[in-house]
Amino acid sequence: MWNTDSFAWQESTEPVYKTIPFFIGVNNGKAYGIFFDNTYRDNFNFGLESQDFYSFGAEGGAIDYYFFAGPEPKKIVQAFAALTGKMKLPPYWTLGFQQSRYSYYPESRVYEIANTFRQKKIPADAIYLDIDYQQGYAPFTVNREYFPHFEKMIADLSQQGFHTVLITDLHIKHDPDHGYIPYDTGIKQDVFVKKADGSLYVAPVWPGLAVFPDFTLSRVRDWWGGLYKDFVGMGVAGFWNDMNEPAVFETPTKTMPLDNIHRLDDGTTLDHRAIHNIYGQQNVKATYEGLLKLRPNERPFVLTRAAYAGTQRYAATWTGDNISTWNHIRISTPIMLNMGLSGYPFLGSDIGGFAGSPPSDLLTRWIELAVFNPIYRDHTAKFTADQEPWANADAEQVTIRKRYIELRYKMLPYIYTVVEETTRTGLPIMRPVFLEYPEVPDFYSDERDFLFGRDLFVSPVATELMDPMIVKLPPGTWYDFWTATTYTDKDKIELRPKLDEVPLYVRGGAILPMQPVVQNTGEIPKGPLELRVYPGADCEGSLYQDDGHTFSYQNGEFLRVQYSCSSSPEALSVSSHIVKSGYKPWWNSANITVFGLASSPKEIRIGEKIVTGWQYDATSHSAAIAVPDAVSDWTLHVVVP
Repeated sequence: MWNTDSFAWQESTEPVYKTIPFFIGVNNGKAYGIFFDNTYRDNFNFGLESQDFYSFGAEGGAIDYYFFAGPEPKKIVQAFAALTGKMKLPPYWTLGFQQSRYSYYPESRVYEIANTFRQKKIPADAIYLDIDYQQGYAPFTVNREYFPHFEKMIADLSQQGFHTVLITDLHIKHDPDHGYIPYDTGIKQDVFVKKADGSLYVAPVWPGLAVFPDFTLSRVRDWWGGLYKDFVGMGVAGFWNDMNEPAVFETPTKTMPLDNIHRLDDGTTLDHRAIHNIYGQQNVKATYEGLLKLRPNERPFVLTRAAYAGTQRYAATWTGDNISTWNHIRISTPIMLNMGLSGYPFLGSDIGGFAGSPPSDLLTRWIELAVFNPIYRDHTAKFTADQEPWANADAEQVTIRKRYIELRYKMLPYIYTVVEETTRTGLPIMRPVFLEYPEVPDFYSDERDFLFGRDLFVSPVATELMDPMIVKLPPGTWYDFWTATTYTDKDKIELRPKLDEVPLYVRGGAILPMQPVVQNTGEIPKGPLELRVYPGADCEGSLYQDDGHTFSYQNGEFLRVQYSCSSSPEALSVSSHIVKSGYKPWWNSANITVFGLASSPKEIRIGEKIVTGWQYDATSHSAAIAVPDAVSDWTLHVVVP
């Protein structure tokens, strides 16, 4: 385990970008966890030497490790998150669709991308600018030839509901005597990493020769955070710290010499062997804390490529430079599931693949799958085909992609509620099935299917489907999301999903909050809140909402609603209880759809008042009822024949 720039990695590639030396073991149905807290190059030997034992160790440092007794997997994950830190509540817009490539330029191309999203009414919330927006690839500069009206462009995008995310790599161009402020102030304040002999370390990266901040010093982190002042003043919404393993060109190790010196606040030093794996973490800590100082009441959004355990406190992440292949869409799921188990729940993969150009059906399938990933970002490399939702596809496929992106926006009330739960509990957003159902060994090795929150079971199509799919459901009753057909774990489900179909099931007992489609998260939905009630055991759901961007929720300015349902031979009841009413939502009324009704109800009441105007759908066995005053405590009674 050694943070490494791993372009076009595969299953067998090691090491890769991140080091989280934590694992969960299962023995006779009981689980335990081990976290080896060592920042040196780590090695784990699972069965290579012998099937009778495993071992782990490092090239230096102390043998400090934590044992988590469990025995439930959930308990281990929660304890590990409590130890290393939970993710912070992100800005709401980061849950929308994000469009990126290396690189969008010049300025007119950025406008074209934004305008096309709005003209085609494909929802989107973010546009990323990669290194070509910079002058000579030097961080914290703007190429005025490509972007002559950069500040106005940022403002115009904001007016259209787009948040701009800028890449800011950590290597500072070695550019003395040219008025390059990051270099000049850095030299003056002595912030850069030194070689073993005490001289300045200089090495090639994107801008050519570059120097590297010594992020282990708090004064250096303060200096780095201050570099964002101009971009923040322009209204830039988020920042992307790439190449922070740290990556260095023209060297076989892909990084800086191991005997480079890093200084600590107490006056001592450590060489790069000890600091390498936490260098990226300290980089994004500096970015996050700098943004907090510049915008004290705005939640920062930082994206990092390199990480060590605990980096989730400062930044979201992604799976790195993947490839436009069916294999890479397939392995994106187990990678993200493992990251979620390892305390890092807020992440995604480059939809469509970074390296190469996906065939149209692969891009369509990836857009479908990634609806159920925490971060929903389409990204690709230079010299690849266009990869926006309308690219490389006929009208039918564009329609499919749009429909799934719209589904993501419809599900935002549920998704944001799950994300908020994650910030409190440490449980991942995207969960391996065994985390909720550890009693079923079949799910221990399931790398295709997963839970999105507790209530949605996703069985994505991540192959070219030569053979039928066999779907095995977790214990209990499950409803097909699309048809409301009910199944149990005893049913054998054999499918050949069409290109526009993703097998998706809802837990019997779930109450899902949803909303009308919007074009971006800043748009107020037009219509009531939608609640989908799926009767079953442990019937409950919740809704969390706040202003989506400030820290006011920490002072109680949020809405939390708890929903529940119960049934008897005569009636089914759905109840709403306002747990916290510190925020006024966009909705007043709610449309309730109750599934699982074998026949049309005899009567429907809200409290003791008989409701008229409800509708029964015999195809989906559901009744739709409007609750006019839904931001309150209420109980709905559905009387069955």
